[in-house]
Amino acid sequence: MQPALRLVRTGRDGNRPLLPGPAPRPAAVPAPGGSPHRDRAGRVLSVEGLSLAFGGTVAFAEIDLAVGAGEIHAVIGPNGAGKSSLINAITGLYAPQAGRVRIGAESFARVPAGRLAALGVARTFQNLALFTGLSVRDNVLAGLAAARRAGLGAQILGLPSARREARAHRAAAEAVIGRLGLAAVADRPAGSLPYGLQKRVELGRALVAGPRLLLLDEPMAGMTATEKAEMTGFIRAARDRSGAAIVLIEHDIGVVMRLSDRVTVLDHGRRIATGTPAEVRADPAVIAAYLGLADGEADAAADPAADGGADGDVAEDGDAAAA
Repeated sequence: MQPALRLVRTGRDGNRPLLPGPAPRPAAVPAPGGSPHRDRAGRVLSVEGLSLAFGGTVAFAEIDLAVGAGEIHAVIGPNGAGKSSLINAITGLYAPQAGRVRIGAESFARVPAGRLAALGVARTFQNLALFTGLSVRDNVLAGLAAARRAGLGAQILGLPSARREARAHRAAAEAVIGRLGLAAVADRPAGSLPYGLQKRVELGRALVAGPRLLLLDEPMAGMTATEKAEMTGFIRAARDRSGAAIVLIEHDIGVVMRLSDRVTVLDHGRRIATGTPAEVRADPAVIAAYLGLADGEADAAADPAADGGADGDVAEDGDAAAA
């Protein structure tokens, strides 16, 4: 059978020739009701019964997660709990064996990674993924690559449409650079910056396209206390400015409790708790997962009146993540 063809119309600027192209892929299953950026219940992201295994090793199983517009939702857990694997499944880097991911009004068995920008999704990575030889400005501009509409011919010829787009993208990048306190180093190679500033550059690249869903995989790993406080402010300001839904993976429990609206806790690939920071910090199962307590000891630790309020260690120190 011959592949289906479609005709690509020539644009007004003449940079897209009339050539046969592949037929468009079938659209994702739309979720009932809702806008393109949220479902009928107002959720930007909904994970339903998601499971992922590598051979006989279960990364996570039957995970449910819902994040609304303007919400910062942290996912925490001991090392190996499945947090980063969950982010990779939500963004289509891994193919889950069961469950669905709903982004706005669309539902997927596996999210098409090539459509993330069109879906309004941006992310950062656990390990820095910058173009170290490019300037800070060019790294931030890279976050707009998927938003480019002017074709290569229009850019080479400097057609008006390409120049307008380039000015708009540069203005967007400069605005993000300014808000993240990077203006003084905008022309420096990203790889020459201190680690904390490189983390800001990666955040800027994720923010520049104005995502409706922002996934942050350990954005404060390796930072000093001062750098963490600054990054916390940048993340909160980005949420307040854009109303984006934010999923935050973070090991510093003190930061999580101060920054998040809701928290989901994973342990050995299973969800053991979801709630407000106050609810999660007092949950015996969460305390046991982080501190390795027996059930009876965890019940006692969850009681602020018992042993001088042991739950404060989990909520504030940030050292429990090393467990």
